[in-house]
Amino acid sequence: MSGEYKKIITKKKEMTQVWNGDAVIPVTVLLYDEKSDEAITSFSAGDTVSVTGTSKGRGFQGVVKRHGFHGGPKTHGQKNRLRAPGSLGPTAPQRVLKGRKMAGHMGNVKVTVKNLHIVLIDTEHRKILVKGPVPGMRGTRAEIKKKV
Repeated sequence: MSGEYKKIITKKKEMTQVWNGDAVIPVTVLLYDEKSDEAITSFSAGDTVSVTGTSKGRGFQGVVKRHGFHGGPKTHGQKNRLRAPGSLGPTAPQRVLKGRKMAGHMGNVKVTVKNLHIVLIDTEHRKILVKGPVPGMRGTRAEIKKKV
């Protein structure tokens, strides 16, 4: 089995939906440029692809939003520690162990979503409709890969 891929660089345009009989399919519209005209011939509707993009940046976030911590109780002596992480670990090593979930920068990283299906390829308008979500904001770069 070879590890060869066909890939196309696209631009995320919008999220929309298409109708297939009675079913509504949520799709992401991706635009490709003239450079990808030759590579688009290896893709067809129904193919399973992987889409890679840069996720939305959310800046510096606390542990509740970043890692899903529940926070402390509102009562029993708590005043201003509702969304705090709590204890940072044992006292024996006298340091914070690596990998501790803490507040920090969230998002703006490379994300790959696998097993998405191509619904439609419109060569006239240079559009590819992919079923499901594609990481990133509108107008950002996305890369579609298909195993050959």
